[in-house]
Amino acid sequence: MASIVKGTGKFFKNIGTEMKKVSWPTRKEMVNYTIMVIVTVVFLTVFFAVVDLGISRLLKLITG
Repeated sequence: MASIVKGTGKFFKNIGTEMKKVSWPTRKEMVNYTIMVIVTVVFLTVFFAVVDLGISRLLKLITG
């Protein structure tokens, strides 16, 4: 049981050590990444909505 507790403490200590090595983005980079993601999601939403509408109209045209 003591080895589990000791291992758990070492695990969390290693997490802290690794988190200090992470290269965190600046605020400006984070804003740019967020805007890029939102623009991409909006573009894909519009694209798939148009494709869906086109397929629906094509099927209605075919089926009468």
